[in-house]
Formats: sequence, structure tokens, C-alpha cells
Amino acid sequence: MTPLIEFVHVDFGYEEKLLLREVDAVVRQQDCIALVGPNGVGKTTLLRLASGTLSPKLGEVRLNGRALKTFKQREIARSIAFVPQQVEVPFSFTVEQFVEQGRTPYLKIFGGLGEVDYNAIRRAMELTDTWSLRDRVFNHLSGGERQRVKIALGLAQQPKVLLLDEPMQHLDIGRQFEMVDLIDMLRQEGIAIVASMHDLALIEGTFSSVWLLSTTDPMRQGTPAQMLRPEILETTFNCPPRHRSRLAERTRNRMEQAL
Repeated sequence: MTPLIEFVHVDFGYEEKLLLREVDAVVRQQDCIALVGPNGVGKTTLLRLASGTLSPKLGEVRLNGRALKTFKQREIARSIAFVPQQVEVPFSFTVEQFVEQGRTPYLKIFGGLGEVDYNAIRRAMELTDTWSLRDRVFNHLSGGERQRVKIALGLAQQPKVLLLDEPMQHLDIGRQFEMVDLIDMLRQEGIAIVASMHDLALIEGTFSSVWLLSTTDPMRQGTPAQMLRPEILETTFNCPPRHRSRLAERTRNRMEQAL
């Protein structure tokens, strides 16, 4: 089966600094991938490369076996939805108006929304439990409500792959578990998920694999059990030796609580 997204020997950097190197990875249907690593290591950059908003310095990103750079951005948006950490909405859009923007890749010039579009919008909002918020102003929502509405916009694109940049940001514990349940439900709907994650305890049991980025080595890949071992995390996060036993204990305890 052809991968949905494929990274082939991808390097990326800004000016003289190489941020990502030798990335070889694939995203297949119904994959649920957690992107993990220290701040500034390139997690958001990798998601932007996958969405086509950045281009590799070397190597190639492919969509359905074809170089991503050969697609128009609206074509990419029909297969891949990128949900960023922050979204600035300068107008007093209602939630429904905001989610409607997800149908832009399907609209003709000067064309309006049709029945198919409205059905996709309602379906996306029902999946994210945001339909009841449809008349609220987006900028007046809580952090957790905004996160779900942003994902609804992505789902309105009817993507095969959903890229989530820190979907747990600013959420309390209860809302974090709601987001985990949503991610699991979307995976069961057949959507591949790639999400950058900070809280390692929320990965086990939901994500099928982990892509682990570090500042010194090429990206590592494996199951959560393989990648979230204390000895690996100690090196990846550059934990001082005197704190390594505490990191190992904390990691075990958080993962046990999550289960």
C-alpha cells in the first residue's frame, strides 16, 4: 500500500543551522503517531514539511507517492489538514463561520457553500462535540473549546491525514483526556494522526508509534514501549545525571496513571 505521506532523506535548516537531518518516515492510513522531543528540536517544522507549507533543504516529501512540491496548496489541503498551536481570528467570527473556512479548498472562485459543504461542516462539528457552540464567537471560547473547534476546521477539509501541533496546550487534565479520546475516535474513523506531544503519559494506549527527535541524532521511531524508556528519554532530553533516577520514576508513574 502506498504511504499517505513519505519523508525521503529529508534535511531542513534555517541559514547555517541544520534542524532536521536524514528523516526517513512514512504515515499510513489509521496511523496514530506522537511526535516527541525537546523544545526547539523541530517538531512544528516537521509538521509544516508534511503539510507542504515548508520545503526540505534536501530530500523529498511525498503525498500518495508523488512529490508534495508538485501539488497546489489547495490540492494538498484536500488530503492533509494542519492544526497549528495558535490561530489568530481578527474578526468576530462565530464558531460555525470559523469552521466553514475548512471548505475553502473545495470551493470554486466566487462560489458559495453547497449542501455537501454544509454536511461536511456539521459532521466535523459533531465529531468534535462543537455543534452546540456554533453560534458562539470563536474569540470568546475557552482554551479547550478553541482546540476542539480548530480540529473541527481541519476535519471540515475531509483530510486523510490530520497534523496536530501541541493539541494539549493550555488544557487542564480533564480536557486533556477528552482530547485523547477525540484523537482515538478520529483514528477509528480512518484518519491518520500525527501530533506533537509534550505530556508523555498521554501517549501510551492511544498512539501506535512515536517519532523521537533530538538535537544530536537522526529521528528515531518505534512503539511507545520502545521509545518512552527512561534511558532513551534521559539522553534525548539531556537530563543531568543527578536527576535521571527521578525522571525514570516520574515517567513510570505517569504512564501507569495514564493506563
